[in-house]
Amino acid sequence: MLYVSTRGGMPAQPFCDVLLEGLAPDGGLAVPQSLPSISSSQLEAWRKLSYPELAACVLGCFATDIAPELLGQMTAQAYTPEKFSSADIVAVRPLSDGMSLLSVSEGPTLAFKDMAMQFLGQVFPHVLQQRGATLNILGATSGDTGSAAEYAMKGKAAVSVFMLSPHGRMSEFQRAQMYSLQDTNIHNIAVRGVFDEAQDIVKALAGDLPFKEKYRLGAVNSINWARIAAQVVYYFWGWLRATTGPGQQVSFAVPSGNFGNILSGHMARRMGLPIRRLVLATNENNVLEEFFHTGIYRPRKPAQTHVTSSPSMDISRASNFERFVFDLFDGDSVQVAKLWKALGSEGYFDLSSHLSEFESKYGFVAGVSNHENRLATIRRVFDETGNLIDPHTADGVKVAKPFVEPDIPMLVLETALPAKFSETIEEALGRPVPMPYGLEDLLGRPQKFTTLPCNVASVRDYIIEHATIS
Repeated sequence: MLYVSTRGGMPAQPFCDVLLEGLAPDGGLAVPQSLPSISSSQLEAWRKLSYPELAACVLGCFATDIAPELLGQMTAQAYTPEKFSSADIVAVRPLSDGMSLLSVSEGPTLAFKDMAMQFLGQVFPHVLQQRGATLNILGATSGDTGSAAEYAMKGKAAVSVFMLSPHGRMSEFQRAQMYSLQDTNIHNIAVRGVFDEAQDIVKALAGDLPFKEKYRLGAVNSINWARIAAQVVYYFWGWLRATTGPGQQVSFAVPSGNFGNILSGHMARRMGLPIRRLVLATNENNVLEEFFHTGIYRPRKPAQTHVTSSPSMDISRASNFERFVFDLFDGDSVQVAKLWKALGSEGYFDLSSHLSEFESKYGFVAGVSNHENRLATIRRVFDETGNLIDPHTADGVKVAKPFVEPDIPMLVLETALPAKFSETIEEALGRPVPMPYGLEDLLGRPQKFTTLPCNVASVRDYIIEHATIS
């Protein structure tokens, strides 16, 4: 399995090379030259596997330059009952109205990002040790990616993490979870701007190839293909748990900001997983919902990006969307490069001529949820089922409901646990969420972070001063 760039300017590379590379040298994203196809008989053979075993099989389709037995050891170490509160690692919990929750938020930082980050925490050190190299991971987070990456990488030899976050725009829990880490290889940088601006800084520095090479910059955001590949696993797992035999269809509803989580579902569907629909749920920052209804992709400027009660989706420019457009144009990297050039100069592009393909060919439908919707959904789900869901998951449940079909399970991806957003839960139910076991003192722990202006120069200077270089 080799990987190329969505913009055509990168020689084909194996998995371990793109793992360390992050953003492609031409500014595009790494994608497989061709996707593996999983047969119905292979799917049925996977029913008896544990989650770590399934992860080794699925990831083995993408990481063909890692020996299968070694990959199995990595997934066995990444996905343990000690790290995840369910012995199954990912449980399926029934709701009502034909919906169930796919609980991908039971890891160390209580968010779905742990599902990929725990694997990255195994594979990064292995590859770096093999090559005698170091890596400075540079990322931006709207709330959950940062803590998941830092908890997976803290204390790891040869790895430092520089994580940008939008100052004052995460929940109190999210801030405390990240900023309370005291490990010397973890650097939290609060920039005075919104997530999209922080992400632009990351892309600018990753696109400065001499700087990137000198300071060994890598990525753990979902621009890194390994994140997408590791998330593909739980779509297969969810399908295997929601069905009883070959060919049965399942729909997935996915709260989406940066388009990485639902892109993994798209990849699973293209690999042959019988997915009926991929239901994309947005909050008030509904650029992606507008695209799937109009065919026009028009990211908003930072000043137009709303601050909402599902803050991890307060994103107007979705990095992984480029990978979907690459598929939409059948791998035509020249066309993709033209579109992103037009996006930079015009601020939008129009693919309305492809509108009919979004659902008929790829299974995508979309909807939007606002603050009042998510409060009402949190209340309704709790009253009807006793399940407490977080605001982002509530967006997914609300948007999924009209798309539920008879005899087709609808799995809503639980993106985080409600304790991370206690303020909104208290507004919905009139009482706060108890702090999880072992985190009762989280909000009172000392916090370590640096506040910087939201510009490339200040972040560049900070990295030069603190980077680990072999």
